[in-house]
Amino acid sequence: MNVLSNVNSLKSAIKKANINAVILLGTDPHLSEYIPDHFQVIKWLSGFTGSYAKMVVTQDKALLWTDSRYFIQAEDQLKNSGIILMRDRQIDSISIENWLINELNSGDVVALDGLTISASEYHQLKTNFAANGMSLIEKEGLVDLIWSNRPLVQNSKIYSYPVSSSGQNRIEKLKTIRQLLNSRGAEATLISALDELAWTFNLRGEMHNFSPLFAGYGYVDQNKSILFVSKSQISESLIQELANDGIEVVAYEGLVAYISDHIPKFIYLDSSRINSKLMNLFLDNSVVIEGVSLIAKLKSIKNKVEISGMKAAHRRDGVAMVNFLYWLQSSLGKEKITEVSIAEKIKSFRAQQVRFKGESFSSIVGFGPHGAIVHYNATPNTDIEIRKNGILLIDSGGHYSDGTTDITRTLAIGKAKVKQKNDFTLVLKGMIGLANAVFPNGVKGHSLDVLARNSLWKEKLNYGHGTGHGVGHYLSVHEGPMSIRSEINNEPIVPGQILSNEPGLYREGEYGIRIENIQLCINAGENLGISFNSFETLTLCPIDRRLINKSLLNSDEVKWINSYHKKVYLALKSSLTSPVLVWLKSQCNPL
Repeated sequence: MNVLSNVNSLKSAIKKANINAVILLGTDPHLSEYIPDHFQVIKWLSGFTGSYAKMVVTQDKALLWTDSRYFIQAEDQLKNSGIILMRDRQIDSISIENWLINELNSGDVVALDGLTISASEYHQLKTNFAANGMSLIEKEGLVDLIWSNRPLVQNSKIYSYPVSSSGQNRIEKLKTIRQLLNSRGAEATLISALDELAWTFNLRGEMHNFSPLFAGYGYVDQNKSILFVSKSQISESLIQELANDGIEVVAYEGLVAYISDHIPKFIYLDSSRINSKLMNLFLDNSVVIEGVSLIAKLKSIKNKVEISGMKAAHRRDGVAMVNFLYWLQSSLGKEKITEVSIAEKIKSFRAQQVRFKGESFSSIVGFGPHGAIVHYNATPNTDIEIRKNGILLIDSGGHYSDGTTDITRTLAIGKAKVKQKNDFTLVLKGMIGLANAVFPNGVKGHSLDVLARNSLWKEKLNYGHGTGHGVGHYLSVHEGPMSIRSEINNEPIVPGQILSNEPGLYREGEYGIRIENIQLCINAGENLGISFNSFETLTLCPIDRRLINKSLLNSDEVKWINSYHKKVYLALKSSLTSPVLVWLKSQCNPL
């Protein structure tokens, strides 16, 4: 990869097209988090491999925006590239639009691919640029002019996801969607987000290593349902199965023509989850009723079958993790163990579990200073051996056909220092604080976020990432619309939703600490006419007691740890062999 050549080629293409700047958003037409190689434009252009990045290229400059999870990684990967790192989502950050407004002149033109930006973000950019005399245009194909060996889009096979796992059939889901559309005065909706598409039609695919999804669109109105996918992805028997449920299958490429011929008068769309080019199909001819995706809300609240499946998946995942942890402790010092080999070993232990379908994301294994890189991805070039004394951070997860997992454990290698124990215990106190939360129905995630940060804040410490994200049911490991983070999100945390709980602390050049459990929001009863909620922890894996400074814990926190470890032991003991069980018991003894 020749980053300088790639960037210079794009600058030349911009000049030739009489454009002053181009914005690259690093996603696909479905605004996905995990994307096929064909859409990895920023990775190809810059060499940066983080999952969150945006770029601006002008006729003489190139800049990349990413957030605190990737600052250290980006500094390293962009070194000597000529690309300027812009630190996003910080108090003093400058946004792409404001940087361009300051850099360019009235009359200048900014281009982007309308397929890779949300309609809401496009509208905001266009409005702000226009106020400063600048133009924003949609222009596809600029990158194609210079990326000569661009990978083709690979179509994955689509398969049916059974009601025994989903808990609700397609007909019932479509009926609910139509009722919600009707209640909002809408005739139809277009489904663009791939996890929503898979959930609605009870289908799964293999488009990406870490997502059981497939490329497509869905259209639902009061009379019909249409699935737009490549015909090579879907078998005749599945087409007939869908037809039996009232769902027509149309070629993926036929979406625009169909919509143009069947424009509804009133359509419900989430402008943050549909790309600008598709939104423009409706704006001139329909009344667009905007709001948070109805399907995202429905999907986030798991039914009894999905909850049961998620619990079963976490039990199996706990077995895999405990077997791994026992192997690690038994093998250190006896064989060479590295960050890369640990990631491979965790996957192998998960693969031994029934219903395992693959990793839910690329495992993050960071030893010592690498642990301070929040979303570090070990490669053969960066891989280091696990030896001597240090802190090892492992964030990993699995897809099972009945659920999805995501877990982070921070481990002591050798003898832990007092500062490391104190840092770990402060993070643990935050995790327990959120796990023990009891809150009125209707409370949003930003109101809960402080519970995970309070102990750190008292010591003038903090972490830059969010505290909790939704977790899909054998779908995307990250899902909304709710979240637990400092930024305001108006979607409440409600019973049936499953979220992560993952506070952390990162000392650049030294180590990183993060502890992550997955938890289910449940009803906690009523008092004085007010309904309250709480959390039930689903993750089953011991917390490294070697890193706990008990003197920093209060009695309730000690009680939580002891209760949690008892739960882990009782849930997993029947699935472990004798030596592993003896080890687990020692890890789960009361503090």
